[in-house]
Amino acid sequence: MVARLICGAIQGVDAFRVDLEVDLLRKGLPAFVMVGLAEGAVREAKERVFAALRSSGFRLPPARVTVNLAPADRRKGGSGYDLPLAVGLLTAAGLLPEERVQGWFLVGELSLSGEIRPVPGVLPLALLARAEGAAGLVVAPENASEAALAGIPAYGAASLTQAAGFLAGEVSLERAEAPAFSPDGPAGPDDAGALPDFADVKGQEHAKRAVEIAAAGGHNLLFIGPPGSGKTMLAQRIPSVLPPLSFAEALEATKIHSVAGLLGNGGILRRRPFRSPHHTVSDVALVGGGSSPRPGEVSLAHRGVLFLDELPEYGKAALEALRQPLEDGSITVSRAVRSVDFPARCMLVAAMNPCPCGYATDPERACVCSGTEIRRYRARLSGPLLDRIDLHVAVPAVPFDDLRAAGPAVSSAAMRERVLAAREIQRRRYTGGDDENSGNARHACRTNAELSGALLEEHCRLGEAENAFLREAMRRLRLSARAYTRILRVSRTIADLDAAERTSGPIEVRHLAEAINCRVLDREEW
Repeated sequence: MVARLICGAIQGVDAFRVDLEVDLLRKGLPAFVMVGLAEGAVREAKERVFAALRSSGFRLPPARVTVNLAPADRRKGGSGYDLPLAVGLLTAAGLLPEERVQGWFLVGELSLSGEIRPVPGVLPLALLARAEGAAGLVVAPENASEAALAGIPAYGAASLTQAAGFLAGEVSLERAEAPAFSPDGPAGPDDAGALPDFADVKGQEHAKRAVEIAAAGGHNLLFIGPPGSGKTMLAQRIPSVLPPLSFAEALEATKIHSVAGLLGNGGILRRRPFRSPHHTVSDVALVGGGSSPRPGEVSLAHRGVLFLDELPEYGKAALEALRQPLEDGSITVSRAVRSVDFPARCMLVAAMNPCPCGYATDPERACVCSGTEIRRYRARLSGPLLDRIDLHVAVPAVPFDDLRAAGPAVSSAAMRERVLAAREIQRRRYTGGDDENSGNARHACRTNAELSGALLEEHCRLGEAENAFLREAMRRLRLSARAYTRILRVSRTIADLDAAERTSGPIEVRHLAEAINCRVLDREEW
């Protein structure tokens, strides 16, 4: 008898359908054969599944077992095939009625004692099950709330015995509820509580203004200053001024964390991701890849912030690999047998010292680096990479009087209010008033940082005085065409911050001047 079940395999952050066929032939010598480009963890399922069946009290007759995973020309990996394989064996042996199994989507790893363990990537598999019209999902209890996000019935079974009894109609399981989504709510069981506040940062008003501009337009940001000036402190507080995640954005980010096995038991991300990899990170870990491509840090920061502290200390290959995702919002990982795309629409925030010792721009401390050392240090960052960062902001050492100032500092709440007002202007401009996730948006971009081509010319028109000012700045600073584009985008954001209640405001000379002032690396003295 041949039993057929539907399951799925992960490719990138999406899933594709896999038809699992089990043929149990009682003639000839007992054997077990698995075909269909199964990787190591899938082939090893044989030992786990047969041990789990014995421990659960199921006895299969001696037979030649052939398992096929179709389509046979696409690789399948992971341990999530254990549960469907076990149910397929029981169905082929006549221990489970075939009509009761049809239409169910099964995902789970089996222990030798028959317990069902959680696996990564359940959310994209659940979305696949919904697209295939499955009657429901049976998963490990830890994966049940995540699977319920797809909007189809999901049930958590603790053991193979429980799952088989449920499919046979002999055991009842409680349907899992999708976790309630509230933006800015607790991020998960390991959440540390409230986000740090900008009110804790003394001085650095210019840097705070740059953070406000970057958050309002989704721009990339680089802090440059001596050690102890507060660069890392500023970066860690950026999530507190970003707009809350929409449900669609939360699903996008949750899929990536689910595939990477980093979701935990929270079910869904409720805060924008903040990733801060160490400077020893490899290029594969940063942008994704491996023999079985997995998302890297830039994808795990999708819809959030990727913070790179001590930027020149990162490997050259890792930094140059960031060019594509910073420009396109996605990363393509190509291997000999397949190519996958990972979303990577994140806000890059980086920090660096002006020289190896760190004190080249500090008026109070002498720099001990030679000119050659400083040039070599800054040459670790290529021009094309720096061109993709919209704002380069100097963060000087904080004077003693600012550290001891008793007055209240600008809070994250006040900054966020202005950021949300600017984002609302952009939403109305680029979506025509429709919800940005409704599919009716007039333009493909969501923020000013994504403006390009004809949209840039349409929404960043300049008057005669503004044209003359920008022309002279381009000539004196010898700016590239990409820097020109970045200045227009940042100027558009500054104008939106000033527009207040209006739908939009014109770009003025003062907006262009502030945008250029936020690019210190374009000046000769740097």
